[in-house]
Amino acid sequence: MKVIIFGSGEQADQLTAKVKIALDELGLTDFIQLENSTDDLLKQDLSIKESPALIIEEESIDFKDMIFEGMLPEDEELKSMFVSIIGGGSGGGCAPGGCGSWCSC
Repeated sequence: MKVIIFGSGEQADQLTAKVKIALDELGLTDFIQLENSTDDLLKQDLSIKESPALIIEEESIDFKDMIFEGMLPEDEELKSMFVSIIGGGSGGGCAPGGCGSWCSC
């Protein structure tokens, strides 16, 4: 799985830092790849109107979607999003590395 931060400048840098911290705290740095992009084709493909934008891409199922655009989500919102994507929550299951204080198992 890949997380792409679209955009440049201070807000894109801040979002990249927030995502790095969230992935590290959840133990997902080996599972989720983080990239930055300013590619116009990506912008056009996902109809990105504001930056920064956070994009999730899963090549194995040919999935790519913009999750956040033009905002800096709260740290807990990012963690919750990653946990739900990976499969945590009411259905059980935890992020690799075991349960943390954020876990609902």
